Parts: sequence; structure tokens; C-alpha cells
Amino acid sequence: MEKKYNVGIVGATGMVGQRFATLLDGHPWFNVVCLAASSRSAGKSYKDAVGKKWCMDVDIPESMKDIIVMDATNDIEKITSMVDFVFCAVDMKKDEIKALEEEYAKHECPVVSNNSAHRFTDDVPMVVPELNAEHINIIPAQRKRLGTKRGFVAVKSNCSLQSYVPAIFPLHEKFGVKNVLVCTYQAISGAGKTFETWPEMIDNVIPYIGGEEEKSEKEPLKLMGKIDGDVIKSADAPNFTAQCIRVPVSNGHLGAVFVDFENKPSKEEMIEIWENFSGRAQELNLPSAPKKFLNYFTEDDRPQIKSERMLENGMAVSIGRLREDTQYDYKFVCLSHNTLRGAAGGAVLLAELLAAEGYMD
Repeated sequence: MEKKYNVGIVGATGMVGQRFATLLDGHPWFNVVCLAASSRSAGKSYKDAVGKKWCMDVDIPESMKDIIVMDATNDIEKITSMVDFVFCAVDMKKDEIKALEEEYAKHECPVVSNNSAHRFTDDVPMVVPELNAEHINIIPAQRKRLGTKRGFVAVKSNCSLQSYVPAIFPLHEKFGVKNVLVCTYQAISGAGKTFETWPEMIDNVIPYIGGEEEKSEKEPLKLMGKIDGDVIKSADAPNFTAQCIRVPVSNGHLGAVFVDFENKPSKEEMIEIWENFSGRAQELNLPSAPKKFLNYFTEDDRPQIKSERMLENGMAVSIGRLREDTQYDYKFVCLSHNTLRGAAGGAVLLAELLAAEGYMD
């Protein structure tokens, strides 16, 4: 792509905002010209606003450290005049996030959001580019509702889903998945924490993550849904049930999955589908897309967090331990990087898809 887009990061000082900053530094299509956060950070340089809260394993990008942070709520007009679109990852109440994102959109500024607030707005596409890229075709209907020509909101799904839904999606298309039971084991960065800021998680497991089980059960059905007129209608099947558990890991979510099929495939058929699966992101050769999205490991003790979470720059999904089950047809485990594939990286990939398909012009 010859065109370069000027972009902003709204919520730039938080953990996902920091990840956006590192991923967008030197991006071939996107140039960060604006950073925004709460009024507490506004008016400070990015390096001063972040201060000791910087928690990435690389330094603050040189190109951004001296950018003066703007007020995400009160400087919308100025921000939207500087950028072609924004990434959004803010820590606010759900209704406030909805209103904020729509206000940016109404200023004719597309919003690519990591937040959950708009995931079940009927005309807001929630997209994993390899799975349901066609959902971005709902954007004209959303623009009609908002009264905009360019502005819209697009979101990525919850980080927990990124481990197991990509493995289930192509199986459901071919064989029909009836029931899914999943237990997720989720890293502390999913809560925006490190072991320094959350020492209580060292040598500990917490069997509850607020709101996560509902997201893990409902959001897959929207991903598997279809556009019907001016709305996206969620699929009726499969049936999902989930338990979500916080574990003492810095980065990386793992899912233990049990599935029943309408038409039970062989183990070999399942592995072949995973190994050969690709989507629109690979077809368009998007800059952040993994060359191989789904990767099956034959070893009994793989995938592991430390060895697999950074596969394909943290944008691939790892699968292993596929075997028949005594109560379900099959069981297996899946793993992904929760702040790369599962958060900022997934949002950057979505923005690349939207740009490649002409929605950012």
C-alpha cells in the first residue's frame, strides 16, 4: 500500500495503549501523530505521562516519547482534525466508552476499538480478520444510523476468544459443532497488571474474572453470525459454556476445549483443516497477519506459554493435545498471546483489513 495513514491512540498510557505504541512504531502503513489519555495525563509528554507505569519489554518509541498527550474527551475536535482514524483502549464506564467512540465517529473519524462497550451493538462489526472479515460490510448501515460519511466504530473480540474460537470456527463450517465447553487460563496482563503491580497473583490462582464467562459464551456467536439487512445477527449454535480462571502468567491465554459435532470428523481431518486454514488477512497479505494462523503441535506437552506465545510475532494460535473424550467427541488445548493477537495486535490487524478494503479512505 502506497498511502500512509496518520493515526492516534486514545488511551495511550494504559497497558493496551502502550502495546499499540510499540506495534505502530515503524508500521509500514500507519504513522502515529497523536496520543490521548485522561485529563490527568493531558499536557504532559508521553514519557512523563507514562512514567514508571511503562510495562512493555521494549523502551518507549523514540518517535512518540516527546509527543504531548491530549485529552481524549475534551480534545476530540482537535484530535480528529489531525488523524485519519484512531485506535481506542480506554478505562471508562461502558456507557461512557460507547458515547466517546460514537463522538469520534460523528467527527468523521473511524474508531478501531479494543473496548468491549460496542461489541453487541447490532451494526458494529466485531471482527477477527481471518474468520469473519465480511462483517465489515455492515459499516454503511452503521454510517447511515450515525449520519456520517467516513466515521464508524469497529471492534475486536475479547482476548479469551482468540485462543479457542479460531480452532472451532473452521471445524464448525465443515462438520457442525453442537456443544463447546471451554476452561480458559488467563494471564494477568489481561487485567492490565504486572507482577509488580499485582503481587497477590504470585503463587496464586483466582477462579473468577468479572464478566469474562459471559463474553466467552456469547461473543463467539456474533463472530459466527451473518449480516441481515442493517444488523449482524448472532448464530444460534454452537452452545458455549465457559469457566475463566486467572493464573500467575505474565502474557498468554490458554483454553482447554471440549467439543461435540453434528458430524464427527476423524482426528486426522481436524488437524488437516487446522494446518491448511487461512483467511482474508492472509489473502491480502496484511502486514501484521501471521503467515500460518493455526499451528498444531504433536508433542504431548505442547503448546506452552513460554515457547509458543510469541509464534509469528504473537499473532498465531497454537493447538495441541487433540484426543477423543469420554463425554464429548474430542478435547484439545489452544494458546494465544492475549495482548498481541488478543488485544492491540488484533486491533492493528483489523485496521489493516479496513484500510486494505477501502474503509479508511
